[in-house]
Amino acid sequence: MRENNIAVTEVSAYTGFPEMLDGRVKTLHPVIHAGLLALRNNPEHMQRLIEHNIGLIDMLIVNLYPFGKIIQKSQVDIAEVIENIDIGGPAMLRSAAKNCQSVAVICNPQRYPQVIDQLKKNSGCLSEDLMRQLGVEVYGHTSKYDAAIYNYLSDRYKTNKVAEDFPQELVLAFEKIQVLRYGENPHQQGAFYKEKGKSTGLINFKQLQGKELSFNNILDLNSAVELAKEFKNPAAVIVKHNNPCGVAEDKELARAYLSAWKADKLSAFGGIVALNRKMDLKTAKLIIKSGFLECIIAVGFDQEAQDLFKEKKNLRLLELNDWSVVDDLQMKRVSGGMLLETPDSLTQDINNLKVVTKKKPSKAQMQSLIFAWKVAKHVKSNAIVLAAGTATVGIGAGQMSRVDSVMIAKTKSSKLSRGCCLASDAFFPKADAISWAHKAGAKAIIQPGGSIADQEIIAACNKYKLAMVFTGIRHFRH
Repeated sequence: MRENNIAVTEVSAYTGFPEMLDGRVKTLHPVIHAGLLALRNNPEHMQRLIEHNIGLIDMLIVNLYPFGKIIQKSQVDIAEVIENIDIGGPAMLRSAAKNCQSVAVICNPQRYPQVIDQLKKNSGCLSEDLMRQLGVEVYGHTSKYDAAIYNYLSDRYKTNKVAEDFPQELVLAFEKIQVLRYGENPHQQGAFYKEKGKSTGLINFKQLQGKELSFNNILDLNSAVELAKEFKNPAAVIVKHNNPCGVAEDKELARAYLSAWKADKLSAFGGIVALNRKMDLKTAKLIIKSGFLECIIAVGFDQEAQDLFKEKKNLRLLELNDWSVVDDLQMKRVSGGMLLETPDSLTQDINNLKVVTKKKPSKAQMQSLIFAWKVAKHVKSNAIVLAAGTATVGIGAGQMSRVDSVMIAKTKSSKLSRGCCLASDAFFPKADAISWAHKAGAKAIIQPGGSIADQEIIAACNKYKLAMVFTGIRHFRH
C-alpha cells in the first residue's frame, strides 16, 4: 500500500502495543476487536469505546496466510505448515462478519471490483444486501480454511480414526472453479469444484481447444483417465456414458488407439478418448478418420498433432501432465448422508492366480486375462470383458444378470471374439454364462470365484475345454 502512495498506520502504532512472538501476536487486541464488534446503535457500546479511546473500524480486508498452497509443496516442513496457520486473520474476519450490518468485511479479492464500484456510486457506502453477502461469505471462507488445516493435520498425525482410513468426523472443503452449462440433463444445474489442499488428479488438466466441458464430459474423462492409468505400455481408452467401450494396450500408441476403436466403432461415436502417452501425428490422423468424438485427453500433444486437430474446432483437447495414482477415499452421496470407501486399488499378482480347471491358460492367454481383468475393474457391474491379446473385443456392462452381460459382450464382439479371453468382475452364480462364453469363442476365463456353484462352473469349463483362473478378488463398480 505504501508503494502505491496510500497512507497507512502500522497495527502496533494503532493499538499502542508492539507486535511480538515473531508476528504471532499483533491484531489480537481489544482496540481492534472492539472497533469491529461494537454495535453502532447501542449507546452503551459507543460510550465504552469513548471511555477507552477506541475508534470504529468500518471496513476490514483480510487475505489469510496461504495454508492451502503451503501444504501442496513437496516435502514441506511441518514447522512451515504450522507457521502458516493464520490466527489473527480469521479472528478479525469473524468479528467483522458478526457485525456485518455495520462493518464491510472482505475476504475474497474477487469482490474488490464490486466493492469499489459501489463505493464510487454511493459516496463511500455499500448496500445492506452486499454487506450481508460479504459477512456470510466470511463464514464459508473460514470454515473451508479450518477444514483444510483439520484434514491435513489429522491425516499427518493419524488422529480422528475409529477404523483404518476412516475419520470419526468428515470435514470437506471445496472451491468452485467453473459453473457448467447444466448438469447431467439440461434441466439440472451443474458446477465443477476443486478439493482444497489437493494438488493431484484430473483437476490439473489444461484445455487446449474446443467447446466448454459439460458435466458428463468431466465424469467420462475421469473414468477414462483412471482406466488408462492401469497400463504401463502405451494405451488408449474410449469411454461412453461412463463405461469403456474400447480399450487396448500396445507398444505403439497408434496401434493401441486403432484396436480400441475397432472394438466397438458404433459406441465409440461421440465418445471420450484417453491416451496415457503424448499424442503423436500418426495417432492423430487415425483419430481424425475415426469419426466424431467429444474429448481427447492425453499426456501432451505434439505440435503437428495439435495443428491437425484445429480443423475440428468443437473437439475438446485436454492435456494432463500428472498421471499419478490418487488414492483418495471414494464418496457417494445418498439421501441425507454419504458412503465412504477406500479406493479399489488392489492389484492382481499373477503368482496369486489359482488355476481351477484341467486346462491351464497359456502364457499369452494369461497376459490377456490380466489385461481384461484390469478393464473389468472399470466397467459397471455386472461386468464382462472379452479380450483378444491386449485389446477388448466386446464389453457387457451394467446388467442385472451376469449371463446378459456375457450375451451382450458376445454380440458386441461379432467374429472378433474367436479364441478370446473373458474377465468377469464377480463370480458366476450359474453355469449358463459359461455356455455363452463358449458360444462367444472364449478359451480362457478369469473371475474371483467364491460361488456356491463353483464346482458346477468348473465342470462346465472342463466340458468345453476352457481354462479358468480364480483371483479371489471382486471388482464391483456401481
